[in-house]
Parts: sequence; structure tokens; C-alpha cells
Amino acid sequence: MSRLAGKRIALTGPRKAAELSVIVEKLGGVPILRPAQGTVAVEREQVEAEIARLIETGIDWVILTTGIGTELLVQAAESMGQKEAFVETLSQARIAARGYKTINYLKTLGLTPAVRDEDGTTASLIAAMEPYELQGQQVALQLYGDTAPRLVQWLAGRQASYREILPYRHVPPALEVVDTLLNEIVSGAIDAVTFTSTPQVRFLMAYAQEQGMADRVKGAFASGVVAVAVGKVTAEALREEGIARVVAPEQERMGSMIVSLAQYYEQESGA
Repeated sequence: MSRLAGKRIALTGPRKAAELSVIVEKLGGVPILRPAQGTVAVEREQVEAEIARLIETGIDWVILTTGIGTELLVQAAESMGQKEAFVETLSQARIAARGYKTINYLKTLGLTPAVRDEDGTTASLIAAMEPYELQGQQVALQLYGDTAPRLVQWLAGRQASYREILPYRHVPPALEVVDTLLNEIVSGAIDAVTFTSTPQVRFLMAYAQEQGMADRVKGAFASGVVAVAVGKVTAEALREEGIARVVAPEQERMGSMIVSLAQYYEQESGA
């Protein structure tokens, strides 16, 4: 059985923290609860204004990055009495979709994307869009609670005219918790930090930058502290923030994430 052997594991995700704690303890580790993600707020007025604009002017490309974000856009259109018009606008555009949940939701609307990713990551979606000419094209980019710096930078580089639509955003967590976590990372008081969403990654590293601790945090992750991601998308966000060593399971599951960390430690110790 894989063992964590007294390792102190910081759990940053608010969801399933109790279940994860049990798994960590069963594998011999010590769970440390450090919620680094706040609440979710829907930007209703801003989203409705963007939807109205899209219906009125049309769009060349729509990039949809999450199933829940796409569904929230359609729900907002429906509350405006504009669902059919919005879906028609989408059908007239080229759609690029990331993630199987997004693809499945589009099917319920009778829509098929022109471009889709191979593995759920932004890098894969960008690769799939490479053959298309985007210069001067009008692009609507649905984001998923945080920024997508790599995608935005790529669109700018291709000289596309893009607008970001953020149907929901993550309100920051309690800063005293994040301060504690950062200090534990740089001091080596914890052995590993788990991340279950990209907003946790983005906020932690942006806050570390504000506090003048970013280089020390990256240094800690490069040496003693292990960064653990629940899946490919979160792992990709960590790498984009300059954290190269990331442990992640093949299957995106909370429990699998902890087991993967235990296996990593076993391999490191030569067990």
C-alpha cells in the first residue's frame, strides 16, 4: 500500500476537504486544511450586455472553455428571452470548444464545434486552432472564473479582435489563510500542496507576487515542496505559473490525486 509516512499535505480545495483528509490519513499523511478558493459570483448584468451585443453584431469565432460556463451563458440568454437568438448566433459562428463537458452540452443545443481539443487542455485547443486564419476575426472568449493568459496572449499574437466573457468569477478566499499557506510553503513547514482548480493556482501565485514572495514560492516548489494537481488543466496552470514539477493522476479524481502523490514519494525513496 502506498504510504505518505507523516508527510504534511496542504489541501487548498474547499470541496471534499473532509473526504480528502480521510484519504491522506489512511495513507499515513497529515492533512492541513488551507482553503485557497473563495466563493463563486455570477456577473449577470455584464454577461447579459455581452450576449445582447453578440446577438446584435454577430461573431466570427466563439471559444468555449467550460461546460458550466457555456450553460450559464445560455441560461442568461434564456432569462433575457433571447435563448433561440443566442443559439442561432452561436450556430452562425465557428465554435472552438475545450473539454468533453462543453462538447456534451453543445450537443444538447444541436451545435457541433469546428475545433475541439484532444485532452482537455488549453494548449491542445490552441494547437487545434493553429491552422485557422484569425487576423481581424471577431472572437468571443468564454472564460471560467479566472484569466486565461496563454490563450489571450495567443489570440493577441494572431491579431484577432477578441472580447472576454466571464459568466462567473471566483471571489478571493480569506487572506490570512493564504498568508499562512505561503509562509508554510517557503519555510518548508509542509511537504506538498494539492490544487483542485485553476483559480486556486492563479490566485495563490498572483498573491505571492503582490507580497514579493513569488520567486521564493517557485523555489520551494522546485526543491522541497511538491505541487499536486487534480488533472491536466490544473497541472497546465501550475506550469504556466512557473512551477515545473507537478504530480497529477491520469484520471481526474480527488482520491487518485492523493494516491499519485503517495506513489511519487515511494518512487523518490526507491521503494
